[in-house]
Amino acid sequence: MRLHCVIFDWAGTIVDHGSRAPVAALQDVFAGAGVAVTVAEARLSMGIAKKDHIRCILELPRVKEEWTRQHGTAPCEPDVEALYAEFIPKQLDCLGRFSGAIAAVPDTFEGLRSRGIRIGSTTGYTRPMLEFLVGRAREQGFEPDCAICPGDVPGGGRPAPWMCYLNAIRLEVSPLWSTVKIGDTPSDIEEGLNAGMWAIGVTRTGNEAGLTEEEWISATAAEQHEVIVRAQKRLRDAGAHYLVESAGDCLDVIDEIAGRMSSGERP
Repeated sequence: MRLHCVIFDWAGTIVDHGSRAPVAALQDVFAGAGVAVTVAEARLSMGIAKKDHIRCILELPRVKEEWTRQHGTAPCEPDVEALYAEFIPKQLDCLGRFSGAIAAVPDTFEGLRSRGIRIGSTTGYTRPMLEFLVGRAREQGFEPDCAICPGDVPGGGRPAPWMCYLNAIRLEVSPLWSTVKIGDTPSDIEEGLNAGMWAIGVTRTGNEAGLTEEEWISATAAEQHEVIVRAQKRLRDAGAHYLVESAGDCLDVIDEIAGRMSSGERP
């Protein structure tokens, strides 16, 4: 059995070093509703469908208490819908500022294709957001063979495996243990594991680190070490089979997984 496919996440994995776009939009939306949320609160459930993400933030005890104090009632589903309606245009606006390719990712895509490996992708973004990112990626010299969002599948997005399944169907690859999921959040890892895939967690460029490339470069060695260790723990605890600092340097791990598969191993 050979490795057939690699399925990537988007923000924090192949574009948007530090996964800044979702945080900026979420903080803006909640501030507009009179309830400020911290970066840590915005990042806690990153990777899932955005309406679910808003719902999770509202369920945080501190946020729920502050919302109740500001609005007179505890947050409820109509509040989720109202926040989500505000979120969509703000997120689309943010994507224009946070859609640059992470270094060496186009080279990774070329390396995978030279190995005969198909390239899929999943996201927590909506279809219009995803189409924007696909277009920007194309302009920067890379593009997946398949791009799936939560609205494409029943039951929503991560950590359910449905988006990975639809990638496999459209790319005509099987079995799922001959595929790899790469992402920067625990929900990415859980998505891959729930689909029966190998799972690689991304540390430096992703949500768990939360730093732009410039912020990473300007950090001290001690600060960088602390960030990486924190990200590694979160992703390892989620069950990642492997960890890499960036999807731009994952080909050696891909080759190792391919070798293990050829020896009969499964995830």
